[in-house]
Amino acid sequence: MKHNRLKEILQKSFLEKEDIFMLLNTYGEEKELLFDYASMVKNQNVGNKVHLRGLIEYSNICKKDCYYCGIRSSNHYFCRYEVTSQEIAEACTFAVQNRLGSMVIQCGELQSDAFTSKILELIKIIKSRSNGKMRITLSCGEQRPEVYQKWFDTGAERYLLRIETSNEELYKKIHPDNQNHNYAKRIDALKALKEIGFQTGTGVMIGLPFQTNEDLADDIIFMRDIDIDMCGMGPFIEHENTPLYSYKQSLLPLQARYQLGLKMIAVLRIVMKDINIASTTALQAIDPHGKRSGLEVGANVIMPNITPVKYKSNYHLYKDKPGSGLSIEDELNYSVQTIEKANCIVAYEEPGDSLRFINR
Repeated sequence: MKHNRLKEILQKSFLEKEDIFMLLNTYGEEKELLFDYASMVKNQNVGNKVHLRGLIEYSNICKKDCYYCGIRSSNHYFCRYEVTSQEIAEACTFAVQNRLGSMVIQCGELQSDAFTSKILELIKIIKSRSNGKMRITLSCGEQRPEVYQKWFDTGAERYLLRIETSNEELYKKIHPDNQNHNYAKRIDALKALKEIGFQTGTGVMIGLPFQTNEDLADDIIFMRDIDIDMCGMGPFIEHENTPLYSYKQSLLPLQARYQLGLKMIAVLRIVMKDINIASTTALQAIDPHGKRSGLEVGANVIMPNITPVKYKSNYHLYKDKPGSGLSIEDELNYSVQTIEKANCIVAYEEPGDSLRFINR
């Protein structure tokens, strides 16, 4: 793409699919121009602060059997676990003492009264330990609207439900064909979350088998159309104990997936200027400086993993997930150093609500 054409696209107030597709296909100098522009858009719209979200991987027990995921129900090569309520309380105390403004509860997907009640208990613990100040993001999968409502009413403010791909045919290829893995139900769940009043996030995998850059352009349009408040996305990394591992030889090289992941962050920042975008661990799994690079091209959120160390090695969604042996202190220090090396400011004690949500 010629420089003039790139600059012409970047100056548009509304990007069409063709524009987004062309931006995702930039290389060399054009790619660096894209990254620089996305960084400028970030600084102008959400500022140079990076929000810390203390991540608790609460449980790896999951009833789903997604073809890409290491904690799928058919994988019996690791131990299932559930972090205790006391350990959650201790993690929250650590987050408060270290001036984190929010926490994330992430887990495998279950639907039961007991599970609903357990998440309610965790929300109450976090709110109590933080005197009501800690923002809570849940990433607990598809639930009935009334379950979402209960969690919202109890104090959870945000919800992340990744669509993984907006292409329904591709969605079917990477999930079992049953009602437990239904594309329409996933979309309905996202809509329910928005209607209830959650700050709602989604995300996709980048570099899946069968996926094209046109699919990724459609993913960005999907996120714009559904009007998300936040996004967590990253490169697809295959796990040896999943069906998609058999496509390993046909995947894009890891470095290509990594660069595409950075371009997706940059383009999404340009398209949705005021949302929160996480720089994810999947980037770091490919490149040690991946999280920093994500911040440099448009992301404004980092999620230090404050799960007790004894559980971390059993929450491997993908191969070679980094940080499994780090203490929560080292994990937080690493996150702070990453933010500072990206020439950004740590937003201590700030809730970090999505500006898009606030200004809607």
